[in-house]
Amino acid sequence: MATPSAGSLLDSCAGTPAAKRTNYHWTLAIFALLLTFMSFMDRVNLSVAAPAIIKEFHFTLVQIGMIQTAFFVCYALCQIPAGMLTEFLGHRRVISLAVIWWSVFTSATTLCGTFSSWIVVRGVFAIGESPVYPGVNNAISIWFPKKERGKAAGFLMSGGCFGQIIGMPLSVYIMVVWGWRAIFLVFGLAGIVLATAYYILMRTHPRESKFVNKAELDYITEGREASAGTKRSIAPWKDFFRSSQFWAIAIPCVATNFINYIFVTWLPVYLLQAHHFSLKQMGFAAVFVFAGPAVGGMTGGLIADYVIRTQRGTPRIRAWLGGLGLLLCCCGLYVTAASTGQWLTVMWLAFSLCCMGFSFSSGWASCADIGGKFTGTVTGWMNFWGQLIGGGLGPVLIAWIASRYGWQAAILVTASMGIVGAIGWIFVKPDIPLENTA
Repeated sequence: MATPSAGSLLDSCAGTPAAKRTNYHWTLAIFALLLTFMSFMDRVNLSVAAPAIIKEFHFTLVQIGMIQTAFFVCYALCQIPAGMLTEFLGHRRVISLAVIWWSVFTSATTLCGTFSSWIVVRGVFAIGESPVYPGVNNAISIWFPKKERGKAAGFLMSGGCFGQIIGMPLSVYIMVVWGWRAIFLVFGLAGIVLATAYYILMRTHPRESKFVNKAELDYITEGREASAGTKRSIAPWKDFFRSSQFWAIAIPCVATNFINYIFVTWLPVYLLQAHHFSLKQMGFAAVFVFAGPAVGGMTGGLIADYVIRTQRGTPRIRAWLGGLGLLLCCCGLYVTAASTGQWLTVMWLAFSLCCMGFSFSSGWASCADIGGKFTGTVTGWMNFWGQLIGGGLGPVLIAWIASRYGWQAAILVTASMGIVGAIGWIFVKPDIPLENTA
């Protein structure tokens, strides 16, 4: 039986005015940003350390690529099981253990000596990272009312963007001062500290937290059943498979991940080869470009929440914003392909990825809207396809196109994925739960 919070006891005292509503649920939004930030920090460290690793172990570029592929394959395959596990055991325990798991194997990277050991450690590391997005999105569905989920989703996806922006220069600094092994040791220790803080400060349900008073609990759970989010059950896969929007929600995720991972993987090479940037110019341009998705994700979430909160629309606004964002991203990338100026190209790239951010935040929030208590499963399903196709296939396909037909053709193919994702949003209805569309 849950222990009443201190705030709820005070609110129930006779003759005592209702306490002002606490806002502790925003602590989860901060954790969402920090967890995804750390997740991406631990992904980019290998890219930064790759030159030193190649020199020490005499690996080829193909072998480094295979080590990266081991991560994406294991990460994608574990998305759905991780989402289901989060729903069954609760996000507090699963996320805390997951962060400790991946932090331990981040540190264990320093012990790798052979190519096969690198493959194994990187794959097991990916298994630990797999619950972060399904788990945090499940927590958002429990801790946030519908009218604030867009902003919370913005925090969720912005953390990864900031991880890309900060992770690379920070890793370079650590490697220059202490060597490449120090990168993995420092990040591993930071992850264990973050996992401990999450376990201490968060609870699976807001009613279990001593920092949430009755007014805030009523605000969070308004319009929900009393038992929502507390009963353990397995997702009705047979019913979900009969729902068109269960399949449709994966399409925008494939498109956004495809576009995003193209530039995460190939932006430096593209700027150096196609537009003849210097290394210093490229570093500054990359920070500017990767800030785009963070700005777009937060802006899209704020707009959607404002429309829903003021009762001028329903959660379906997320699908409209997601589709519009991908269409604008497509247009921006077409202009990028035709651009010849260096900084004009960077400006259009930043604009394109900013618009793509609308689809990112809409996707995470829509999973919570249509998934309900099965948000972890739906998020895992969506991210499985996004990581497998967008992350696993996209960079390899674009590398082949760029080497055979040039970077302009590669950018045009990338732009076309915006149209595919926008079409997918047509069939997603965030205002109708999956249980009602099966």
